[in-house]
Amino acid sequence: MPPEKAPNVTPFDPNVAPAGGQGFQKGQGQQGGFQGKPRPAVDINDPTRSLPWDSDAEKGVLSCFLHDPTNLLNDAQVSIPDEAFYHPANQLLYKVMKEFNNGTRPVEYIALTNYLRDAGMLERIGGAGTLSELLNFVPTPAHYGYYKGILRDKHLLRRIIHACTESVQNAYEFNEDVPSLLDRVEERVMSVRDDTESRDTIKPLKHHVMEAFDSIEEMLKDPGKLRGIPTGYRKLDALSNGLQGGEMFVLAARPSMGKTSLVMNMVEHAALGSEIPVAVFSLEMSAVMLVRRLIVARAGVSMSRIMNGMLSREELRAVTRACSDLQKANIFIDETPGLNILDFRAKCRRLKKQHNIGMIAIDYLQLMTAPTKKSDSRQNEIAAISAGIKAVAKELNVPVVVLAQLNRAVESRKGQRPMLSDLRESGSIEQDADMVGLLTRADYAGSKQEEDSKDRKDAEADDEANKGKGLLIIAKNRNGPTDDVPLKFIAELMRFTEREFDENEKDAGD
Repeated sequence: MPPEKAPNVTPFDPNVAPAGGQGFQKGQGQQGGFQGKPRPAVDINDPTRSLPWDSDAEKGVLSCFLHDPTNLLNDAQVSIPDEAFYHPANQLLYKVMKEFNNGTRPVEYIALTNYLRDAGMLERIGGAGTLSELLNFVPTPAHYGYYKGILRDKHLLRRIIHACTESVQNAYEFNEDVPSLLDRVEERVMSVRDDTESRDTIKPLKHHVMEAFDSIEEMLKDPGKLRGIPTGYRKLDALSNGLQGGEMFVLAARPSMGKTSLVMNMVEHAALGSEIPVAVFSLEMSAVMLVRRLIVARAGVSMSRIMNGMLSREELRAVTRACSDLQKANIFIDETPGLNILDFRAKCRRLKKQHNIGMIAIDYLQLMTAPTKKSDSRQNEIAAISAGIKAVAKELNVPVVVLAQLNRAVESRKGQRPMLSDLRESGSIEQDADMVGLLTRADYAGSKQEEDSKDRKDAEADDEANKGKGLLIIAKNRNGPTDDVPLKFIAELMRFTEREFDENEKDAGD
């Protein structure tokens, strides 16, 4: 019977032992193991130092697997990565044991020995004597947790060393601008913690029940209170109960509908009305232009009058007050064009740590980039960006309001009412989002009634009635109802205000 295909393991020199430990030494089993010169050290400052590892802990864990494979290997697969075993022989044996555990073969001495011999890998672990030694290395698996702790600590130390060494080398080579280098250094170090904390996170139900009960108690103490960040729009707050931490709110529209103005109105309300620090990532518009919009909306002064420099004394006072208010607001604007999703994550982490941001806004999703392969499609890149944004919202437990573009299909539809399927370039945006709001305006989208049966006077009256009339369609709400939010856009002030439904809209909704 031909041997089964061996696991994909990088070949190594059996005459070279890992630095910092003895591995399986000759004489410990029936056949000789690894011995010889240590691997070259990685530490760039002291070439005689070796990477941290513990031979006895690695063998102790493997021995525990042989004593209780069913329980312990299932635990290890979600808590111990292959790289936690530093010695190549130990890593190879761990991979084979997991393969057996995932299949139908028993994880025991005879089955492992036969498989490794048939696959030509028995000598790579030091021979049959190595398995015999492991079987008797620890008398009981009772101390498995202790051995595993040592194993993971040594692996974590090696990850830290590799991340810092790579950062030091990049700093010496200095082939990019310093701010980008700092972001990458931070991302490397934080990824070590992420990978460590992402494993073994399953908790018993009683833990989640207590958390849920505590949240219910908080709601009962103050009934009717918003549990999230208020947006400044009562009906939207009623549908969402405020912007919730860990959730992704996609605000989508065709160009020039006013989505930037709407999200900045929300940012202004959160930062000044609720005194919540907010991070804004503006990929399309400069920070100065964005702040100018904030001043106009806050002061209630026409943008055209400011641009022409024709302000009355009262208007100038209003602009001065608005500037004074905004200077006190904790709004942090990043205007990096083509922002990479990894850099976005690093910057958000830093802002959370330094300023405890409570909300993030992105303008807009399709202008971000992802570190995908050249062969990947744009849809895959957008999917990676969308998933990355959702991950940041969950990790930092803050709401993320992200703007997105709708495709042209909405313009050819009668009435031009947007739908979820109009989200441009990827359905993954709809999948990742907790809420999706589709913004449209009657005076811009051409959603008013046909005019061929009306006289000019009636048409002009309709134009005036539809001026600035907006509608935010909550097309998806994972944790609440969906409905339309009527808005009115005051273009010269860059501000959306609330309004009531008119009779025609009520009839259309019915």
